[in-house]
Amino acid sequence: MNRKPTPSLSDDEIHALVDGQGASDDLAALRARLADDPEAQTSLAKWQLQREALQRLHGQVLAEAVPPALLKATQSGMPIRPTVHLWWRYGGMAASVFIAFGAGWLTNANWPEVSARAATALGMARAQPEREFLRQAGLAHAVYTPEIRHPVEVTAQEQAHLVQWLSKRLGKPLKVPDLAGQGFDLVGGRLLPGDAGARAQFMFQNAGGQRVTLYLGALNKTAAGVSDQETGFRFEPQAGIPSFYWVDQGFGYALAGQLPQATLMKLAQEVYRQL
Repeated sequence: MNRKPTPSLSDDEIHALVDGQGASDDLAALRARLADDPEAQTSLAKWQLQREALQRLHGQVLAEAVPPALLKATQSGMPIRPTVHLWWRYGGMAASVFIAFGAGWLTNANWPEVSARAATALGMARAQPEREFLRQAGLAHAVYTPEIRHPVEVTAQEQAHLVQWLSKRLGKPLKVPDLAGQGFDLVGGRLLPGDAGARAQFMFQNAGGQRVTLYLGALNKTAAGVSDQETGFRFEPQAGIPSFYWVDQGFGYALAGQLPQATLMKLAQEVYRQL
C-alpha cells in the first residue's frame, strides 16, 4: 500500500511556527512536516526575518508600559460594556492611539528614563551574539539547501579557489572538512554577510540527497559576553533545523541538517577534529 504524501504546510501553519503559537504537540508535528517541505522552509526563514525586523522597529518603545496620562485619555468617557465586540473595538483603538503617540512621547520629559531602559534592553540583546550567530546559520541553511540549480556560489570542482577566496574574505585560513567517510561529499560553498563581517557556508550532501551545512565566521567582539575562549558543543533546533554549535578562538561554527541528533553530533565531532 502506497504511503500518502505529506501535505504542504499552509500559510497559517507556517505563521504558527513563526510565532510559536499553539500546543507543543501541534508545533512538533508541524516541524516534522517542515523537514519534508523545502518551500515552506524558505517561506519560514523569510517570514522570521520580516518578523524580527518589525520587532526591532521601535522595539524599546513598545516594551514600555503605556504612560498613565495616555492610558487615562483612552479610557475617559468610555463606559465598559460586557461584550466581546466592544472589548476588541476599544482594545484596538488603545493600541492605535499608543502607536500614533509613541514618537511624540519619546520627545517629552520621559526621554531620559526611556533611553536608560532602552540601553539596558540593547545591552541584553548584545549579550547574546552567539544565539544571533546560530539564528543566522539556521536561516542560511533553510534558504539555500532546497536550491536545485544554485545551492552554492562555488562548486566542489573549484575547491582550492573556494577555500582561498573565503579565507581571504574572512581573514582566517579556512579548511574544508572531509566528510566522505561519513557519507557526505562537498557540494561547494558561498560567501554570506554577518554582523561582524563576512561569513562562509559549506554545503555537503549524501547519496540520499540529504544536505548539511557548515556555517562559520567571527563573532562580534564588540558585543557584551563575547569571549575568545573555546566552548563545547551545544545542540539547538533553529526553526525546526537541528544544529550543533561551538566557538573556537572567537570563531563560531554551526553544523545544521535534518538528521537525527546522534548522527549530526558525530558529524560535528568529525568537523571539529579536522578543523
